[in-house]
Amino acid sequence: MLITSTELNSILNDPNIIIADTRSFKEYSEGHIPGAVNLDLFAFHWIDTTKQGIENFNNQSKNLLSFLGVTPEKKVIFYDSVSGMLAARGVWMLHYFSHQNVSMLDGGFTKWKKENLPIETKLNGFKPSLFSGKINPEIISGFEYIRENLDNVKIIDVRSSGEYDGSVIRAAQSGHIPNSINIDWNQNIKEDGTFKNNDELSKMYDFPKDSEIVTYCQGAYRAANTFLALKKLGFKNVRVYLGSWGEWGNKLELPVEK
Repeated sequence: MLITSTELNSILNDPNIIIADTRSFKEYSEGHIPGAVNLDLFAFHWIDTTKQGIENFNNQSKNLLSFLGVTPEKKVIFYDSVSGMLAARGVWMLHYFSHQNVSMLDGGFTKWKKENLPIETKLNGFKPSLFSGKINPEIISGFEYIRENLDNVKIIDVRSSGEYDGSVIRAAQSGHIPNSINIDWNQNIKEDGTFKNNDELSKMYDFPKDSEIVTYCQGAYRAANTFLALKKLGFKNVRVYLGSWGEWGNKLELPVEK
């Protein structure tokens, strides 16, 4: 799921790649990887995981990926400032629609720039397609699934310790989902913005490889980054809780721990 800057630089002219810059339009317009289009994924928050909510999310995501021009033969590469949460969200999203040919640029634009690789400022337009992915329900979770499986799954809260312990309040309720453990997603990344190696990550995620894991944060962006870290380590059964704390913390009937 990761591609190095050297690897990406060697395939820049391949007509079958789509490069999506997930940073803000301002950052994109100041300089980006040649051929990249700008897709600010932060605009697509989703905190409704009722049956209807998931259906709406599926439809919106399909429209978004059609706009991006994804077709079965395309290799899609998402990048961020570093190996961050926005690019990770893009990778998770395509996996959710069973499009496996997708990667995140390890180290993001910061590393690309530092290595003096080519940069352009001209704006690139989208070449829309009709995207029709097959949903993989095994890598997504809604609030009901978690509520029913609180004692059966390993829940990783990837937010800051303040959000986890309730001292930072970002919803009607503060605290965390019962039984969840706190491993801040920032710990997945080295100082240079690339992902830590597997030895370092394994020390943080020291669980049996067959564990069923659900990751969550506030809006399922940081949680997508930890999804990638766990997949990198070979965990097979990982879900992202799409609604995350933005949903759970605002549903007063759901249990909370501090």
